[in-house]
Amino acid sequence: MSNFPLAIVYVLGSLLLPLLPHHRVRAAFFLLVSAVAFVFLVNLEAGASLSFSFLNYELLPVRVDRLSLAFGYVFVIMGFLGGVFGFHVKDRVQQVTSMLYVGSSLGVVFAGDLFTLLVFWEIMAVSSLFLIWARRTTDARRAGFRYLLVHAFGGSALMAGVLWHFTSTGSLLFTHFEGSIASYLILFGFALNAAVPPLNGWLPDAYPEGTVTGSVFLSAFTTKVAVYALARGFAGLELLMWAGAIMAVYGVVFAFLANDGRRLLSYHIISQVGYMVCGVGIGTAMAVNGATAHAFAHILYKGLLFMGMGTVLYATGRNKMTELGGLAKSMRLALLFFMVGAFSISGVPLFSGFVSKSMVIFAAEEEHLAAVVLLLQLASIGTFLSIGLKLPYFTWFREDRNLKPEPVPPGMYIGMGLTAVICIAIGVYPALLYNLLPFEVHYQPYTAPHLIETMQLLIFTGLAFWLALRTLHVADSITLDTDWFYRRPAHLAYQAFSVSISRLFETTEQLSLGAARALVRFGANPAGYLVDAYKDARYALAGSRKPAPEPATFNPDRYRIPLGIMVLVVLLFLIVLLAWGFIF
Repeated sequence: MSNFPLAIVYVLGSLLLPLLPHHRVRAAFFLLVSAVAFVFLVNLEAGASLSFSFLNYELLPVRVDRLSLAFGYVFVIMGFLGGVFGFHVKDRVQQVTSMLYVGSSLGVVFAGDLFTLLVFWEIMAVSSLFLIWARRTTDARRAGFRYLLVHAFGGSALMAGVLWHFTSTGSLLFTHFEGSIASYLILFGFALNAAVPPLNGWLPDAYPEGTVTGSVFLSAFTTKVAVYALARGFAGLELLMWAGAIMAVYGVVFAFLANDGRRLLSYHIISQVGYMVCGVGIGTAMAVNGATAHAFAHILYKGLLFMGMGTVLYATGRNKMTELGGLAKSMRLALLFFMVGAFSISGVPLFSGFVSKSMVIFAAEEEHLAAVVLLLQLASIGTFLSIGLKLPYFTWFREDRNLKPEPVPPGMYIGMGLTAVICIAIGVYPALLYNLLPFEVHYQPYTAPHLIETMQLLIFTGLAFWLALRTLHVADSITLDTDWFYRRPAHLAYQAFSVSISRLFETTEQLSLGAARALVRFGANPAGYLVDAYKDARYALAGSRKPAPEPATFNPDRYRIPLGIMVLVVLLFLIVLLAWGFIF
């Protein structure tokens, strides 16, 4: 039991789930599978592993250590909470793919070899795709296809890197990678799933188009699996430190420009993952602990935020701030739970983000990385401004738009409530989180300087928002990100290579058909065709309009040549023959 592959629990569950008759039975079974997985998880022991031979290669599908256990715990917990939130879902596709998505994520986290990682990596991409398509709208279908193409490209790069690495080293072990072409290809595949700019356009493009429940799962797994993979394979890579710091600010800037609530939250996934990538890049024990802790906390509070906006979308059918407002009275519980997530992501004391995000900043301070600390602090200000203040104001407190929210299933509120309790519990008692981290923790978040600094940032950000409140507005527009580079050229390529070529073929076809019709008419009656052609040419040269055609009645003499002309032709032919015989 100490080395049991948790992914098998979810994979088998996803095979059995569609056989169950009623959606509530399937939803209960989903929760049961998560509970069974948790029982197996608590029995896993750090240092345990499972290996077997496959095609003469030694594979290690299970490798348990403190890093994988930390991610394993939060994935199973979030799988359960997502199942509670989506208890009302009737769609088999969502239920099956959600379960398979959680299982494949766990498969990557506990994979000890690159072959196992690659298999579960691709299952994760495909299963998450169906959570986008399950919404069954035109925008979701299009976003899903773009998501598929981007992740197919990233998966191909990862596979190429794995094959190159195996050819060069003869090893399939998933361990720390040194600088080589193979390692850079693997890094590219991991960075794409982590949405590191400029490889980030797929995330805010696809996540807002997912289903209400599907986007909760999407927010939790793909990017955090990539963070785990980076921590396992590339800890200490300086490039990641700077990429993460820039990423944290990058996501905040684009989030502030967003109108769609779930698109705004998607950009903050990029920003918050930036803290994790930065911590991985710093590479010290404190930094890796901070990246892991922040991934753990982020999965929970970001899931809670997507639950909050998903509840608004479910109840009103709207998700854009330009279309929302005045929901504070009719959706109080949704507001309350959303604000727990908002305070958590903003790093407010007594909430989970305060005890996790500060570890990464403290690790940067320990290494005297002043520029990195400044960027991360700026990102913290922007996070509170857009999620803690702007999004709640325009959704719940702005002028009432007379929206009549539909009743929300109890499971959605229960799921949000349980998630909110965990966010607060981690913030109040950080040891719940710190005891799960890969290295021993020597950090105390609740110090007077840290509390004063945090409260100064939050209070002055809130004051600035209040002073600028009358001038703030949101525009009903879409801001293209780096996805412009494959969306716009793709449209131009479609026009050039599809539409234009199609029109060329159509023109060629029409000319061919016209020539064929003319040939048929000429063969049927050459003399009549030439007479008509002569008349058409005469009218065209004279610039006059051709008379209307005669009624389509049968007239056998219409194009018949006069008999006298035929006799004259025959006589001339005979005279020529006689002359030829007389002369020769």
